[in-house]
Amino acid sequence: MTTATARTPAITSRLPNVGTTIFTVMSALAQQHGAVNLGQGFPDFDCDPRLLDAVSAAMRGGLNQYPPMAGVPVLREAVAAKIESLYGRRYDAGSEITITAGATQAIITAILAIVHPGDEVIVLDPCYDSYEPNIELAGGRAVHVPLVPGTFRPDFARIAAALSPKTRVIIVNTPHNPSATVWTAQDMQRLAELLRPTDVLLIADEVYEHMVYDGVRHESVARHEELAQRAFIVSSFGKTYHVTGWKVGYVAAPAALTAEFRKVHQFNVFTVNTPMQHGLAAFMADASHHLSLPAFYQRKRDLFRAGLAGSRFTLLPSEGSYFQCVDYSAISDETEESFCRRLTTQVGVAAIPLSAFYQGGFEQRIVRFCFAKKDETLNLALERLAAL
Repeated sequence: MTTATARTPAITSRLPNVGTTIFTVMSALAQQHGAVNLGQGFPDFDCDPRLLDAVSAAMRGGLNQYPPMAGVPVLREAVAAKIESLYGRRYDAGSEITITAGATQAIITAILAIVHPGDEVIVLDPCYDSYEPNIELAGGRAVHVPLVPGTFRPDFARIAAALSPKTRVIIVNTPHNPSATVWTAQDMQRLAELLRPTDVLLIADEVYEHMVYDGVRHESVARHEELAQRAFIVSSFGKTYHVTGWKVGYVAAPAALTAEFRKVHQFNVFTVNTPMQHGLAAFMADASHHLSLPAFYQRKRDLFRAGLAGSRFTLLPSEGSYFQCVDYSAISDETEESFCRRLTTQVGVAAIPLSAFYQGGFEQRIVRFCFAKKDETLNLALERLAAL
């Protein structure tokens, strides 16, 4: 009797151009060489113990079964109240706020809900690396428009030129990862003028909304009625409360957009961790934490910038987020990835090449550091970087 040889059937990849991300590569390299990891964007310090207590109380109180698909009402109410308090727009907690399994899930859910095969989506490079794969999975096409090199300000002439009858949505991220720039009220007004005669929708990635410095105001899309009416606003409890591994976020959008969002949400994740939702809602009753974040992170930013001030790095502005970009042209003519690898293996500090945030790469001799770290972590990194 002949026995057939078992084999795994061949498949055609939905994402043929996607491999291991540079973030995973650099973190593994940092661990292998004992480097200080200023590459990936997460804190190395603990959250407020009161938040842990609130989650524990919810668990011990029996809040461990499925919550409502859109999120527990008390947390949606807390989010609606926060947005109204900070930005002056009231979202209905029942029909316009949805709790998500982090901001990344929120973004892909919004894209799958509104982008159809053949649609175009404008993304502004450099950008978060999930945007384009999400668009591809929806059958759409990413149209890349670069931010102005050097300043990373929006180039509205190029955005206007990219708008076409096929444009379905534009994705805007402010405060911006990786450049740490912040859009102004004038920027938002100009965007509103461009979109006014169109049916183009907006995804506003605002996960760093509470990390703005030097008195700069975060221009949430929620502040701008004309934009808010066509927008999904995405934010992250993980970024705000130093618990990135919890993967809890939210989306605020007008009821008609939320209805479409939830059609996808209920089938790609259904709902989100129950006790953490209740714990977050209880913790949000005291707004002092998110209100204190600008000063908290500005001190870390200033510590890191002061430590690099005497180095051969050229510091770019850091208006928001918890990132600092630097130009290393005075140190090396290596490519950004090569420089980051040498920085990790020989100097002992991991960074991320800015070219990783561009379609096909774009070399500017700029790398990104994350300063959401303990002071001792930052000081150790600065000590090592001083050798360059």
